[in-house]
Amino acid sequence: MISEKNVGNGISLLIFAGIVSALPGKVQQMLVTFDSSQLVQIILFIIVAVITIVGVVFVTEGQRNIPVSYARQVRGNRVFGGQTTHLPLRVNMAGVIPIIFAISIILFPSMVAQFFMRARTPWLADAAQWTITLFNNQIFYGVLYFILVVAFTFFENLQKQGGFIPGIRPGRLTAEYLQYTINRILLAGAIFLGLIAVLPLTMGGVTGTSSLVVGGTSLLIVVSVVIETVRQIESQLTMREYEGF
Repeated sequence: MISEKNVGNGISLLIFAGIVSALPGKVQQMLVTFDSSQLVQIILFIIVAVITIVGVVFVTEGQRNIPVSYARQVRGNRVFGGQTTHLPLRVNMAGVIPIIFAISIILFPSMVAQFFMRARTPWLADAAQWTITLFNNQIFYGVLYFILVVAFTFFENLQKQGGFIPGIRPGRLTAEYLQYTINRILLAGAIFLGLIAVLPLTMGGVTGTSSLVVGGTSLLIVVSVVIETVRQIESQLTMREYEGF
């Protein structure tokens, strides 16, 4: 119903509501377990949270505009085309999909190993125990998580666009130029997603507690849903000639 009324994506808003509804409980837990010795850690937590939100907004809204021109076409006494527009290439084209894929794959070996923990074959039980111990190592987990997120970000494909780019010959040269530009943009977006993914592990190691961590993936989802919802509401208001936000 939410999606049909064009006020946002229904599934995304449900996930958004689930994340936001858990915030009061976390704040309450932090206040109950508050200790004056944790004041510096709390201040650091707030600073990192604010910087993360600003970074997520900046990267989510960031894009590279490539100029695209359309040749003029003369049909009878009328002239068509001749316009110049731009092809927007977003820094974070893949959104949270690479993070979801990465966390699914990184949890799979441990889940499979759980079934072989009590195997009668000694080497199979030892291999299962070794796998679980390896994936419980925070350094290995964080590095592998970062690499998988970066890799999955580069697996996303770009839709083809029409027109031509000024200064670039149409055809193969245009495709190579777009691919080169996309790879540069994707590298920045992939590194950003990787850092966001391992942010809770880093904060947990710095603060020494799991209650003072910034859920980078949750912040990315929340900010993306809010921006997209506001954008859709703005478009609906524009269609109805109302004043926007």
